[in-house]
This record gives sequence, structure tokens and C-alpha cells, in this order.
Amino acid sequence: MTKDQDYDVVIIGSGPGGYVAAVRAAQLGMKVACVEKEPRLGGVCLNQGCIPSKALLDSSEYYHLAKEQFAAHGIKTGKLALDLPTMMARKEKVVEELTANVRKLLEGHKIEIIHGTGRLAGADRVEVAPGDSGDQKGKILGLQAQAIVLATGGEPVPVPGLEFDGRHFISSREALTLEKVPRHLGIVGGGYIGLELGSVWRRLGAEVTVIEMLPKIATGLDGQVGRKLQRVLKRQGINFRMQTKVTAAKISNNSVKVDLETKKGEDTLTCHPLLISVGRRPRTGGLGIEAVGIKTDPDSGHLLVDESYRTNIASIYAIGDLIAGPMLAHKASAEGIAAVECIAGKPGEVNYDAIPAVIYTWPEVASVGLTEEQVKARGIDYCTGTYPFSGAGRARCMGETEGFVKVIAHQKTDRILGVHIIGPRAADMIAECVLAVEFGASSEDIARTIHGHPTFAEALQEAAMAVQNCSIYAS
Repeated sequence: MTKDQDYDVVIIGSGPGGYVAAVRAAQLGMKVACVEKEPRLGGVCLNQGCIPSKALLDSSEYYHLAKEQFAAHGIKTGKLALDLPTMMARKEKVVEELTANVRKLLEGHKIEIIHGTGRLAGADRVEVAPGDSGDQKGKILGLQAQAIVLATGGEPVPVPGLEFDGRHFISSREALTLEKVPRHLGIVGGGYIGLELGSVWRRLGAEVTVIEMLPKIATGLDGQVGRKLQRVLKRQGINFRMQTKVTAAKISNNSVKVDLETKKGEDTLTCHPLLISVGRRPRTGGLGIEAVGIKTDPDSGHLLVDESYRTNIASIYAIGDLIAGPMLAHKASAEGIAAVECIAGKPGEVNYDAIPAVIYTWPEVASVGLTEEQVKARGIDYCTGTYPFSGAGRARCMGETEGFVKVIAHQKTDRILGVHIIGPRAADMIAECVLAVEFGASSEDIARTIHGHPTFAEALQEAAMAVQNCSIYAS
């Protein structure tokens, strides 16, 4: 074992939480080391999640447009062909460029990057076993730190009897690297990941069936938006088996035969491969949290932290998918900044009421704040305003009129409680809404803000104006 090296803060994990925390710590004058077990930086998000999936979503959308919609714009393409290897190569290039940018960012801030598997060896010590890159040449490296930030992210939740084998029973990771378009892709789970990957392969020609135990998809969505999304995806050709449970599955003749339990009785589905996408869990295996006595939630496995992201071990902090809350890259980044600011004695915090969520199907879905169901459950008097994209000039010009904007505001104060968008460019439009929630804006503030014409954002302004019809005349 080599001699311990001293740091102000050691961060285990270089995903959106870890690398952002590292940069912020360096900006605050700390000596920082970032430990990453994979050869490339960026964590699951950049390498096997957010970035490659969005690259494929964009490429598959272009293919779909060329196949189905270019003719309406007067564009004739002739015989269309899919070159999947080129599409995959482009996706890989995007990932390589972004992970390289993360390395440059860390190196530019004089952050030491250490490749290897980090493990807690005490309240102020991390041991790093050699990684795939062989940085440590077979030796265990000891790192001494005033503070340690755990940012190892999450991993797919396995289903008993449907254990991942990388070929027949796959996770989202393998679904992003398929060498050919499946004839029939089965997906267990109707959440964000399953819907996005289902959209990719449906556009490219696969039959897709989503199997969901619950009566609705993407359960965190506002009900009105979720119902609209399911109708749209169904029209696009995705099959939904709702309130259906997988009881068993077996491989037969290079296909997966899935036994189903439905409200009407037992059924079967034959597909290949079967994507298991029922959620994610904290990735803590081999991290050494038990050895140092870090407390976790017995049900979810999340590490328990206080408002400063400190665990019950005073010098150890945790962020991102390791702790409670939505498993989103931007949530992890915000927590990474807040955690190191707290370490530096500054008032770091995250406003969890103003974290946006996005589903990158087409149309996109984006939301912030409370859903209508949540507002009702809390007994809050509220008003809603909606406006369809079919009424927006820009949407008409582009032929993207599917969807609507929904604004929910407090009936008496008019303060915005939530905004939910299903439609074109929803992922970008939600930023204005997040800012409004962060600053406690009213629907009138958005209604009176001049929006460019013609833009998609005018639908948001119109929805905010519609709220006024309720709040002004409410008894």
C-alpha cells in the first residue's frame, strides 16, 4: 500500500453530482481528488444514460420525420434506409466528446483524477483499488481527507426471475447498444426510461410492448398529462399492457416467453429482448458504508443525510441517487454544489419544489412543482389554466400541434404551484417555469410577461392568462 495522500475533500464518483461537486470545491479553494472506477469520467449519465439515450432519441426522431413527415413539407427523400451502425457510432462520438470535456474541466481546476474503485476505510480515509486504466499499478492507494462526498449514483433494480444477462433480459445500458432493431421489444415498466427507449426502437421499426402493473404510465406525472402521453404514444404504435404483472419468463428458440397476470386472467407475450426498467436503486455495493456505520433507509437503501447532506458520520456526505428524492442528473448536480458549500461553511441548499422533470419522448413532457392530484390531496384551493399547442402559430408552422400547457396557481394568492407541459420543446420551455416557481411568481407575472411571437412559449403565456379567469371571478 502506498503512503496516504492528503486532500480537503475526496469525491467518489465522477457523474453529474461528483464532477460538479469537485469543480465547486476547487473554486472554493479546496484541494480535491475525484475517484472514478470507470476509464471514462461522467458516470452513468454521460456514458450509459442521459446522453447516449438523448443522442439516439434525436437520431431516431430524424429518421421518423424523414419517413413520415418530410413529404408534407415538400421534401422528397426517395427510398429511405436505416444505417444503425452509423447511428450508434454518432451516439458514441457524442459520449466521447462530452466525457473528454469533463476531464478537461476537472484538469483545468487542478482536480486530481484517480481511476480505481473507491472504498471507505474510515471517517476520513478512502482506499482506491486499481481501476481498468491501471493508474495505481496494482497498489492500493490511500487518500486522507477532511471531508468525503459519496456520489456513486444508482443502478437498475433487478426483478427476481428476470435477472439481467445482457442479451435476453437487458437493462437500459444494453438497450442503448443493440446491434440490430428488435422485431418485438418487450419492456417491463412504464416509467421515464422505458418510455424513452421504447420510443427509440419503435421509431426505428420495432414492435414495442410496455408491461405496467399500475393503471397509468409515468406515475409521477400530472394525471391529465399522463393520460395524454399514453394516448399519443399508443397512436405512435407502442402497445400498452396496463395493470399487468409479469409472473415468469423463459428463453425459448431465441425468444423470451413472458407469462402475464392481467385483470382478465393469465396471458403470454413473446418478445426479444425483454428490457427490465422498473426503477433504480442507490449503488452502494463495495463502497464500505456498513464498515464505517453509515445509516441507511431500511426500505429504499438510501443513505440518510441532514440538510447539509451530511451522513451520521460527520465528515462523510452523500448526494444524488444515493439519497432520497428524484433520481435526476440535475438534482445531483445541485446537491453536489450545495454539499461542498456546506463543507466550506457556506449556506448551500437545494429547493426541491423547483426541480424540473423531463421525459424526452415526442412530444416531450416537462413539469415542475405540484400536480393537480397533489394539490387536491393537500386541500389547497387552486385554479388551472390550459392552452393547446394547436393554438400557437409557431407550432402550426412546424406541424407540431400535439399537446398543451397546464398552469396551476393558488386561488387566492395566484402563486404558481405547478406547471406541466406536453408538447414540442417542453424540455426547454420548462426553464421559465422553474424560475417562476423559484421566485414565487404568480400566473399573472407570466401572463403579463411579453413572449416572442411566434414561439412555442406563447402557449405558456396563454395558459397563464387562462388561470386569471378562475382567480379573478372565483367566489
